[in-house]
Amino acid sequence: MDTAMTITRRITRDSLLTLEAYAKARPAMRDEVMAQKRLRRVKLGEHILLIFENELLIRYQIQEMLRVEKIFEEDGIRHELESYVPLVPTGSNFKVTMQIEYADEQQRHEMLGKLKGVEDRVWVRVAGFDPVFAIADEDLERENEQKTSAVHFLRFELSTAMVATAKGGAALSAGIDHPHYTASTGALAEPVRASLAADLA
Repeated sequence: MDTAMTITRRITRDSLLTLEAYAKARPAMRDEVMAQKRLRRVKLGEHILLIFENELLIRYQIQEMLRVEKIFEEDGIRHELESYVPLVPTGSNFKVTMQIEYADEQQRHEMLGKLKGVEDRVWVRVAGFDPVFAIADEDLERENEQKTSAVHFLRFELSTAMVATAKGGAALSAGIDHPHYTASTGALAEPVRASLAADLA
């Protein structure tokens, strides 16, 4: 990989590429991002998708926002950093974007009403331990009295023992336990498990 695209663990202002430099690096970075996304998209049943975020995916999202919006002033750049950097896992957790997907608009509206609280019933499990349920939407409330949101941001905080076991190769699984929606993955495929375990320190 070109040195200009070397990924560091932490996204800082100084580590971002200028718009000009990003234009040159973008094709290769996009290819890498797409390859990682394929490993980090986990379906729970037919209608719920978990995207396990990592440093590269969030870095790419920030660079894309700066490119599309043509942001080069410091205030704008710092705003994007403040918005997206909290979505990067910190070594003891998984950070996940959860999407509730129903193609039919009427069905989607109906199900978002039935699925209130679903974001709190999503779990990740390291083999040998109890499931860890999500801490949801720490940035802002995404649910009202009538329905839940179609998009949520989740954090799964693991114990030191869970981190060590997952890093050691233990199986990972995910699921959801809600009165109107229950699904689980079983043990995730090894390439997926290895990609997620790489988030842990």
